[in-house]
Amino acid sequence: MYYLKDYREGEKFVGVYLCKQKQILKTKAGKTYYSLTLQDKTGTADGKIWELNNGIEEFDSLDYIYCEGMVTSFQGNLQMNISRVRQCDEGEYDPADYVPCTEKDIEKMYQEILKYVASVHNPYLKKILEKYFVQDKEFIKNFKKHSAAKSVHHGFMGGLLEHTLSVTNLCEYLAGHYPMIHRDLLITAALFHDMGKIDEISDFPQNDYTDDGQMLGHIYIGARAMEQAADEIPGFPARLKNELVHCILSHHGKLEFGSPKVPAIMEAMALHMADNADAKLQTMTEIFKKAGDDMGWLGYNRMMETNLRQTSPDSD
Repeated sequence: MYYLKDYREGEKFVGVYLCKQKQILKTKAGKTYYSLTLQDKTGTADGKIWELNNGIEEFDSLDYIYCEGMVTSFQGNLQMNISRVRQCDEGEYDPADYVPCTEKDIEKMYQEILKYVASVHNPYLKKILEKYFVQDKEFIKNFKKHSAAKSVHHGFMGGLLEHTLSVTNLCEYLAGHYPMIHRDLLITAALFHDMGKIDEISDFPQNDYTDDGQMLGHIYIGARAMEQAADEIPGFPARLKNELVHCILSHHGKLEFGSPKVPAIMEAMALHMADNADAKLQTMTEIFKKAGDDMGWLGYNRMMETNLRQTSPDSD
């Protein structure tokens, strides 16, 4: 099949894709059109059906659809203008082609996680880590396969694992560079910082916010889980529990970015900086991968708050 990442502006668009989302909207002139999010294992693309004619058959969100149209561009992003569409029957597609997945080895990444768990010396933090990453088989299964976001960064199967390991690697460096950091606390917080996303975001192919995600959010869900788990470990120091929970609560850094608290200890600040760095650099990576050979300015990006462009090849 021809994957979404391989399309370029001006090309004909033909193939079977997962309709991840379908919205029925109206133009300013009052004309009805469909706005779609199309998905395959390489990512997602914006689709539009401007003319609801006889070539447009009935379909809905999470249907696999055969599409024909042209690839255009809107505000620096590719857009699929669809002229014909129909719902596909079983046998016309392989579901494995439509679930985006990490390009890294999931089992190798998880072994790196286990090395970090084994490296923690504090007995209370070690127990809480082993409770989840060694003993809880359901958590392990979900942690390995889950995404880290709906769309912004690491929005693919294995994304939560990949992001968590990347953040923990950055935190390991920071702990070694700044001796005042409580290394065991920082590593534990890094490994758990996004655990709430397992309950915040549904499994693929939906990969969308759950009721808990909409009402509570992953920060609160994760902090609550840490507090409850610490309470189940006899003698877990109250001060250490509060410090661990604080790191989870403050890892987005600022109140306007969704943090219930602003980092007040070094470990919380280090975790926020590592999380922010990995999220933003991965976001840029995914944007530039989609851009392919386009070396021009790609337009304003809301998360980065700037216009983006790839580094020129002659910078090597």
